[in-house]
Amino acid sequence: MRIQHTRVRVRVPATSANLGPGFDALGLALDLVDDLELEATTGGLDIEATGQGADTVPTGEEHLVVRSLRHGLDHVGAPQVGMRLRTVNRIPHGRGLGSSAAATVAGLLLARGLLAEPEALDDDTLLQLATEIEGHPDNAAPALLGGVTLSWMHGEQARTASLRVAEDALAPLVLLPDVTLSTHAARGLLPAEVPHRDAAFTAARAALLVHALAAEPELLLEATEERLHQEQRGEGMPESLELLRVLRQEGHPAVISGAGPSVLVMRGRRAELAPLVRRVVGDPRAWRLAEVPLRVDGARCVVG
Repeated sequence: MRIQHTRVRVRVPATSANLGPGFDALGLALDLVDDLELEATTGGLDIEATGQGADTVPTGEEHLVVRSLRHGLDHVGAPQVGMRLRTVNRIPHGRGLGSSAAATVAGLLLARGLLAEPEALDDDTLLQLATEIEGHPDNAAPALLGGVTLSWMHGEQARTASLRVAEDALAPLVLLPDVTLSTHAARGLLPAEVPHRDAAFTAARAALLVHALAAEPELLLEATEERLHQEQRGEGMPESLELLRVLRQEGHPAVISGAGPSVLVMRGRRAELAPLVRRVVGDPRAWRLAEVPLRVDGARCVVG
């Protein structure tokens, strides 16, 4: 496999996983994107980052985009390259909006863009490689494909399907705190086992959520109930959990976004919810509310 192109640009969206009952399975893409530009060189590595996390992301080979790109090239037997990488980061880091999945998908897409035979890194292969890096496909799938996706593992193989969403079913509102929580720390709060009745309850709600998105969005409040992971992670994000409880008591289909601590309201308006958030959290400066539409298109790669 040979390198044919030396300049590649990629745009990849933020994502929100789980959506309540769809733990490690459901996810959606949000119209909030990172832009990356790569120039392959014969030299070393030069990274320039601006925007979210610019002062904290690595600037060497440990950078997740670089690691993912090199993983993709290794997978197809292509030679490694020097690179000049420029990133404009708009996806908040450590907030449950898929920033690591976006970086992983971006790196793999950059690798695809360099190749003389980009089909060697088709979407199925790219999802598999992203899952190997991420550990699960729930964020990588919507980042790659856009819209709402259902992902699962068939043995060691990552699989995904795009779900039908009724027109105007979703009007996502993201509530962003000024604190972060790592996915690793959030997973460490989960119990090793759950009661059968809670698993059955959540499975039924996950099925209902697929139906609600496609045909009856008025059922979204009931469809986003779950008993597997949000309350269990409460000690790691108590303010987020309290906000979630109040929003739902007031009739809003709210969920913890991914591993948190951001909160996603599936259908919401900033003007309507801002007073409620102020009442719950006290200091409104600690939280930012943003209406972020569903992104129908997934990641995009432009060569040249």
